[in-house]
Amino acid sequence: MENLVEEIEKLKDSNIKRIIDSRMKEFEELGKKEGNEVFRELCFCLLTANFSASGGIKMQNAIGNGFFILNEKELAEKLSELGHRFPNARAKFIFEARKYRENLKEILDSFDDEISLRLWLAENVKGLGMKEASHFMRNIGYKNVAIIDFHILDLLEKFGLIEKPKSKSLTRKNYLEIENVLRELAKKSETNLGELDLYLWFKETGKVLK
Repeated sequence: MENLVEEIEKLKDSNIKRIIDSRMKEFEELGKKEGNEVFRELCFCLLTANFSASGGIKMQNAIGNGFFILNEKELAEKLSELGHRFPNARAKFIFEARKYRENLKEILDSFDDEISLRLWLAENVKGLGMKEASHFMRNIGYKNVAIIDFHILDLLEKFGLIEKPKSKSLTRKNYLEIENVLRELAKKSETNLGELDLYLWFKETGKVLK
């Protein structure tokens, strides 16, 4: 673990820290905005499951208020035009998630801890697993849940911190076990899990997205 901590410290001493600090500030500000903006971010996270973050960003920008007003068929057609791998399934998830749109912020604010909120999201919003729920939460300002995707798994395995699970989809038990490794890494590198994800993602991909 110490080797990876050293790599993170090097990044924290570079210009990347300024970019990551700015991105974390953007996430906090987004979480304070009105409900439609927060729901739009939920839609982004539904789109990125088994897809790319960059592709999700492109589609989020292109669809805009269509997340609220297009019917399921229209939304699927739009996602297909934009090149999503699973346009019908993602349109269905987004359409079903609209039932939470009006009171989404009230729901989020009703939870006292992030772990309970993530569990509620993963169990009640179709299309959100542990990773996607964590991604949504981080992108609206929560800092203490981990986004464990294949980039993170590859990096942790490369540094000998985990043995990468053979299955492409993590069980909840596996997810929490790997999250505990990341919590220890965050503690040693003096970051929170939200920041740590951005540092690790940059280390593995050379990009800071969201």
